[in-house]
Amino acid sequence: MATFSSAQAVQSSGKSSQFAFAAMTSLFFIWGFVTALNDILIPHLKAAFELNYFQAMLVQFCFFGAYFIVSPLAGKLIERIGYIRGIITGLLTMATGCLLFYPAAEVAVYGVFLLGLFVLASGITILQVSANPYVAILGEERTAASRLSLAQAINSLGHTLAPLFGAALIFGALHADSAKAVQLPYLILAAAVVATAIGFRFLQLPELSSPAASDSEQKDSIWHHKHLVFGAIAIFVYVGAEVSIGSFLVNYFAQPDIAGLSEQQASQMVSYYWGGAMLGRFAGALITRWIAPVYVLAFNSVIAVLLLLVTINSTGTVAVWSVLAVGFFNSIMFPTIFTLAIRGLGDLTSRGSGLLCQAIVGGALLPLLQGLVADASSVQWSFLVPALAYFYIGWYALSGSNISHNSSETKATS
Repeated sequence: MATFSSAQAVQSSGKSSQFAFAAMTSLFFIWGFVTALNDILIPHLKAAFELNYFQAMLVQFCFFGAYFIVSPLAGKLIERIGYIRGIITGLLTMATGCLLFYPAAEVAVYGVFLLGLFVLASGITILQVSANPYVAILGEERTAASRLSLAQAINSLGHTLAPLFGAALIFGALHADSAKAVQLPYLILAAAVVATAIGFRFLQLPELSSPAASDSEQKDSIWHHKHLVFGAIAIFVYVGAEVSIGSFLVNYFAQPDIAGLSEQQASQMVSYYWGGAMLGRFAGALITRWIAPVYVLAFNSVIAVLLLLVTINSTGTVAVWSVLAVGFFNSIMFPTIFTLAIRGLGDLTSRGSGLLCQAIVGGALLPLLQGLVADASSVQWSFLVPALAYFYIGWYALSGSNISHNSSETKATS
């Protein structure tokens, strides 16, 4: 059984697959932009509602918690309506979440903001479950990691621009110290997302339908594939580490012994973190064509651990740039882990993708854990939390990503 059997219809037309890939990158940009905007939203709401670090990290808890709750439902939805209609549904759900920010700011209730974030992230979850496997199976398996790295590079472009957008329209607003400062930015986002949904309604993209479960598939299970299960854990800790670091940068750079920056200046610096990831993903799209992705993943995870140890034990410029540099080495982690984890799944690929997207809930839990450590000690020492996450990723690259003998036997018999 071919690993990406559903891609055969697309591979017959090079121009069709190239156009489809180009269209998909717009989605990666959008959810990257919205996700990174949380890094600006957190310090703003922390100040507006006088929250501690743990309470402020509920932003990420509600946002990434949606992945855990909605991913299984999104997988079933995609099986029913297909990838393209799933994308449109995800976009319209995102727009609804953005619009909820307006009444949330009017009533100035933190809980309503959290509800809006959950709805917004539910839409992004549907997009993730649709777009990630769509891009992965849009060509040959051997170039899947490279292709997904390139799409993730566009995702990082959104991450890079969002802090600048937030710094200008949130911290630079007339009511920068009130919750109402978020109304205009999220209204703009809602309009852009709705326009994108309308565009996808009229684009003629190849439809890669998710096949119904066959008798042989029912005998198999995603839980039989240890490299997938370990990969889900790797996605959990990776997203948690990446999000945790970004979430604390504004407050970290505002500390007198680190950089002493204002919130607006620190928000602009966050762009370097996500910009590094963007550059690394463009480079990774080429490097992983020539060097085995597992070795690139292992190398990057080791460097990320070392950089975090440097920022924990330094001050000033060294502390600032060592933590920002982690962004570059984050670059290829998600697409590489994702493609390593879904290898050999065949008709279980869509379900495996759903499990991996569900594991993105790490972005909800690790920031809370880092928030607890920051409240108990300091923001600087709290970076030990993502350092431990990268240590696990290094293990996954060198050992946990190997396809087990039992998984191969199960696949062969099915």
